Amino acid sequence: MPINPQPGRLGRYICKSVAGESYQAYIPPPLPPIPAIQLENMQDLMEKANQALGRLDGLASMLGNTTLFLYFYVRKEALLSSQIEGTQSSLSDLLLYESEEEPGVPLNDVQEVSSYVSAIYYGLKRLEEGFPLSLRLLREIHEILLSNSRGSEKSPGEFRRSQNWIGGTRPGNAMFVPPPPEQLMDCLDNFEKFMHDEYGRYPTLIKAALLHVQFETIHPFLDGNGRLGRLLITLLLCSEGTLSAPLLYLSLYLKMHRDVYYQLLQQVRENGDWESWLKFFFEGVLETSSQAVTSAKQILALFESDRELLQPSPGMNIYGKTQALSLLSVFDALKNNPILSIKQTAEKAGLAFPTAKRALEKLEKAGIVREMTGKRRGKIFIYDKYLQILQQGTEPLPR
Repeated sequence: MPINPQPGRLGRYICKSVAGESYQAYIPPPLPPIPAIQLENMQDLMEKANQALGRLDGLASMLGNTTLFLYFYVRKEALLSSQIEGTQSSLSDLLLYESEEEPGVPLNDVQEVSSYVSAIYYGLKRLEEGFPLSLRLLREIHEILLSNSRGSEKSPGEFRRSQNWIGGTRPGNAMFVPPPPEQLMDCLDNFEKFMHDEYGRYPTLIKAALLHVQFETIHPFLDGNGRLGRLLITLLLCSEGTLSAPLLYLSLYLKMHRDVYYQLLQQVRENGDWESWLKFFFEGVLETSSQAVTSAKQILALFESDRELLQPSPGMNIYGKTQALSLLSVFDALKNNPILSIKQTAEKAGLAFPTAKRALEKLEKAGIVREMTGKRRGKIFIYDKYLQILQQGTEPLPR
């Protein structure tokens, strides 16, 4: 339930003008919210969300090959976060692009997702090296996020020096106008202090939820604020040890509830309603974590059942066993990338081209893979059932 507006939680507006037109720019109050957030009715939900995160983090021991799943979880989060901003890429488009094949969407869309993947990996690497989560690191990540994609001309890695806005065609008719550039660093200074716990220890989930809204409200860059603000959630959970790997793709929940998401951000700004936002956030963590665990179990079950089909039969001669081992090598290559050409399969499985070709044809006959081009040359095979699990929820949003 929304709370009644409380003066301590409300920001202030500054009257500004551009080209003779006046507008109101919003300065958010510093974190933490005052009065303190009322968690009494959310304790059970928050505990369930924390438990779901714990189960998600436990995937590492259940999966065995964490690298494989991390590879796809990172790409899924990158894809979903970019879709919220309007890209039309699918997971198969991204995998085709990374395999140097032609995606089915404009190149700009898939390059944007690819840059997001690079930004995630860069941020995690810096954290592993002991670099603190800070404004400096966010600027470094932003530079990578906007490189080689749309927005590359909008000062990558630099805080804005001009006014931006959300919705509308100019500040005068915008839905929301963030702080003007001369107020930006004061807002960011408090943001960083709260990120470093200088105001007292907050549970990580609450801290992540508060920082995300504050970042989106400050909107410190000319472009990429939404994507970086969502990435901030994952980076904070990893930096504070709540997750050992970025297995949470919260953007799936935010994508499915995009209108409510934007409405709740605005409710925080307009009346200080942090409670409704936190309830929504906890529900998202709980739902997304549970979905991720379910998907991982589905994938493991699929791998096990398909691998059983390929095991050498007792009494099989040496030639047959060699063929079976080639099939297993190709199958393992497909687990690491469910879309492969014959040439790529040969390289990844360490086989000769004709051997890889025969193995893929046998896998196709067994119903494990499907040839997706219909061409006689340049064939591309897809591990359909695997990709279908990975792609759950990643259909592009309608324009």
